[in-house]
Amino acid sequence: MFRGATLVNLDGKGRLAVPTRYRELLIGESQGQMVCTIDLHQPCLLLYTLPEWEVIEQKLSRLSSMNPAERRVQRLLLGHASECQMDNAGRLLLANTLRQHASLTKEVMLVGQFNKFELWDEKAWYQQVKEDIDAEQLAQTPMSDRLQDLSL
Repeated sequence: MFRGATLVNLDGKGRLAVPTRYRELLIGESQGQMVCTIDLHQPCLLLYTLPEWEVIEQKLSRLSSMNPAERRVQRLLLGHASECQMDNAGRLLLANTLRQHASLTKEVMLVGQFNKFELWDEKAWYQQVKEDIDAEQLAQTPMSDRLQDLSL
């Protein structure tokens, strides 16, 4: 399970150093094999262990390539999916096209989201957090039943 937001740096080659606290889990779960793709709704990347990504691929394979909306989701997620292997130093090389999509430069937020990580440009992340908090404070739309039942 991945949780928490951690500031990490990309090096000049586009490699991200995975925080030590996640490395053992990633090696145990997927031998350090990860898959990174774009997020469809936010300017960030989604980083999955290979086994988690294979579950997503199975779901995507059940979508119809004849339905334009379903085909669009397949094209975007699968077309941008890039395998990355954690090296001996605990780094992942992120494809340049993915880094460009999320405007990742040097400072990157690695945000645990249970079964995956989100990768955000640091400034974009803090802006998104502000927008999310503001939206919750100004929420004029009724909460879903699941949110109403959520107890923290």
